[in-house]
Amino acid sequence: MYLRKIAVGLSALVLLSAGANARSQSDLYTQQQKQLSFDSCAELFPTAKPINTATVPAAMKPLALCSDHFAVLYSQTSKTPLVVVERLNAAQLKDAKGEERTNQFYADPRIPKSGRAELSDYRSQHPAVDRGHQSPAADAPNANAMAQSFALSNMVPQDPTNNRKIWSKVEADVRKFAVRAGGDVYVFTGPLFDAGYSTIGDNRVWVPTRLFKLVYDASSKRAWAYVLPNTETRIQKPMDYDTFVKSTGLKLLGNLPVSGSVGRT
Repeated sequence: MYLRKIAVGLSALVLLSAGANARSQSDLYTQQQKQLSFDSCAELFPTAKPINTATVPAAMKPLALCSDHFAVLYSQTSKTPLVVVERLNAAQLKDAKGEERTNQFYADPRIPKSGRAELSDYRSQHPAVDRGHQSPAADAPNANAMAQSFALSNMVPQDPTNNRKIWSKVEADVRKFAVRAGGDVYVFTGPLFDAGYSTIGDNRVWVPTRLFKLVYDASSKRAWAYVLPNTETRIQKPMDYDTFVKSTGLKLLGNLPVSGSVGRT
C-alpha cells in the first residue's frame, strides 16, 4: 500500500510538471499570436504584406503563426514550416549577439495535436536527424524570442552535418550582410520536398530533400538565395532571384522590385 501511494504521488507530480510546462510554453505567446493569423506580425514581411495562406494547396493544411521576431507559414500535413520569414537589421542583431541559447525544444501549443510534430518524432532516429532551426536561435534579440525559436513549428528534420556546418555558415553570412546593410533585410527560409522525400516519427514528419534561404535587401532591392540539398554537402554560390523561382517554383517576393543579386547592383 505504501509503495502504491508513492507511485500515485509520483504520477501526480509528473502530470503537474507536464501541465506547468505546457502553460509556460503557451505563456511565450501573446493572445494575438495565438489567433493563427499574420495580422499581429505583418511588419515582418516586405511592405507589411504577409503571405496569403490561400495560395497554399488546401491539402497542406496551412496555418499562419506569429512570433515576436519571425513568422511561420506552417503545414499541418508535413508537420513542418513551409516558409519562415524574418526582418533583420543591425540593431536587432546587436541585441542578439549576447543572448544565451536555451536548447529547450517543445511542440508548439498553438497547433492542434493532429497537425504538429512532437519531440518524440525526432528522438531515436537512425540515422539521426537534427531539429534544424529555420529562424536561427542566433537571430533572437531577447529571452522570449530565443525561447520561441525552439518551437518545433520552427524546425525541420535536417542532416546533422548540413545543419551544424554548411547551413550554419549560410546563416552567419546572412547575419554579416544584415549588419552591414543600410536598413531592413528580409529573409525567407524553408524546406523543399522533392519526389522521394522520407518521414520520421509516429506523426510522419516530412524530411526535406532541399533547404532554401532567400534574402531581400529592402534598401538596394537586391535579392539572392541559397538552395542546398539536405545532406552532407558543400556551400554553393548563391543564385539570383529568377533562378531561385525557376528552381523552387516559389515566387516569394510577389511583385516587389528586384534590381540585382548579391555582389552586383
